[in-house]
Formats: sequence, C-alpha cells, structure tokens
Amino acid sequence: MNFYLLIAGCIALVASVVHLTYARKQYLVTMMQADFDPIAKVVLRCAFHYVSVFLLLSTFVLFACTFAAIAEMQSFGMLIFIGLNFGLFAIWQLYIVFISDARVSFKRLFHWLLFALIAVFTALSLLAGGI
Repeated sequence: MNFYLLIAGCIALVASVVHLTYARKQYLVTMMQADFDPIAKVVLRCAFHYVSVFLLLSTFVLFACTFAAIAEMQSFGMLIFIGLNFGLFAIWQLYIVFISDARVSFKRLFHWLLFALIAVFTALSLLAGGI
C-alpha cells in the first residue's frame, strides 16, 4: 500500500465532498438563480458536473491504485494524468484569484490548496515507486 496515494485519495475525497455539498450550494444554486443568459447557465451547470465527475473518478482511481486494484503499468499513466490535472487546477485557481477584479480572499477560494496537495502527494507516490 502506498501511503502517499492514500493521503492523496483522502484529500480528493474531501475535495469531492466539499464540491458536491458546499460548492453546489454556494456557487451552482446561486448561479442558477442569477439573472443572465439561460444558455450560459446550462453551460456552467455542465462544467460544474464535468468537474464533479472528474473529482469522483480521480478519487476512485487514487484509492484503487492505493490498494493495487489496478495494474502498475496502467496506474502509472493515470496517476501522472491525475497529478498534472490537479496541479494545473491549483495554478489556474491561484491565477484567477490574483487577476480577479472582485475582492476574493484565499479563505473563500481554498480549493487550490486541496488541488495542490493532491498533486504533490500523487507526485511523491510516483517518485517513491511501489505503486
């Protein structure tokens, strides 16, 4: 069992739960009630659910790799993909916080930290070997 992957999987599970509960209530529901183009609402709702599926599948794969339920050859590529995606999510969210006109605090947009931790622990698991 790879403990780095176990930690990454647990953090991904927390990120998934936060996304499906807090973020849904704070952002998706609020956005759906806002007064703007209905097509834009549909597109943003789809994007929210694409992220939901990615988070849940990534969590599943991280746990599956932790307990060696996936062959090492296949898990290596998936873990690189997951780690890079979460790393890019973290970088992108920090970038948006810094260039945003709205006064957004790191306290409200804390997801970047979860994404960065998942990326780091996934990378550590790959560097440590023994997937």
